[in-house]
Amino acid sequence: MSTVTGTPGATPKYTKKDFESDQDVRWCPGCGDYAILSAVQKTMPSLGIPREDIVFISGIGCSSRFPYYMNTYGFHTIHGRAPALATGLKLARPELKIFVVTGDGDGLSIGGNHLLHVLRRNVDVTILLFNNRIYGLTKGQYSPTSELGKVTKSTPMGSADRPVSPCAFALAAGATFVARTVDRNIAHMEETLKRAAAHKGASFVEILQNCNVYNDLAWNVLYDKDSKILYECRLEHGKPITFGPPGDRRGLVLQGIRPKVVKTKDVDEGSLWVHDSADRATAMLLAQLWAPDYPIPLGVLLNEEGQTTYEEILIQQEQKAISDHGPGDVGKLLMAGETWKIG
Repeated sequence: MSTVTGTPGATPKYTKKDFESDQDVRWCPGCGDYAILSAVQKTMPSLGIPREDIVFISGIGCSSRFPYYMNTYGFHTIHGRAPALATGLKLARPELKIFVVTGDGDGLSIGGNHLLHVLRRNVDVTILLFNNRIYGLTKGQYSPTSELGKVTKSTPMGSADRPVSPCAFALAAGATFVARTVDRNIAHMEETLKRAAAHKGASFVEILQNCNVYNDLAWNVLYDKDSKILYECRLEHGKPITFGPPGDRRGLVLQGIRPKVVKTKDVDEGSLWVHDSADRATAMLLAQLWAPDYPIPLGVLLNEEGQTTYEEILIQQEQKAISDHGPGDVGKLLMAGETWKIG
């Protein structure tokens, strides 16, 4: 029963303002996080979920201030551990809609292990990973997504690390919904957020986000008007993968398992690679494409529907145990002695 309306199944009519908290938003002026926050707040009313049934959980980093700015329940946790807290809450209160907000440092460095397991278990949470290719809160060190050779305060001679592809990581870990969007394309970001939130299972959205203080224009290939036309590739399920300006459209074809860029006017339309968002193998190929050799895919890479979630399995096990043996008594078990016998 909604604690707001008092009526089972009823949801108040919200606006964006209903999801704005009374806290001062404290990011650097010009940070891409402002656009993401606005898009999330605008998306919330369309979900049809009572505000008291929505929870935002974050770790540590600039992005992790997010719960303070959402007028919902929230939990600002410790570095990299937001997925673990979200898993516990989902098991205890499976009816809640849970969002995990993390960054490329928080989620893929110290939190990489926790992110791996929440995805492979298919916990029904929506994960938003803000990727600015830098550590912003700690003032400009390289992150797991920084490009090879990146010069920062912690890598004055250039990073020797090869970067992680967040979407490829999520796909390899077993996420059942994987998408990519960009902070300066508000309409695309809002649509992607809606689709991710509607998915049942572990959904993962990489949001390319600008840190204008420590890594300004890291995604300029998708910001600059001329290069954006050349490289932005919008994915649509069941449609050929094409990109480029109207007078010089390009497309992708598959030669075995290797993508190749072609001019659409030079090939039959039937030979173009048609996007299948239910195909994990081709989603992995798309996740690793990047300029200048390839376009940059945006949109839903993978959407596997109908997969059993982690909490559903454990709830079924709990119900079976109660059915077979009756309700347990934890207090009695703890006081039973130095050894326990189960089963």
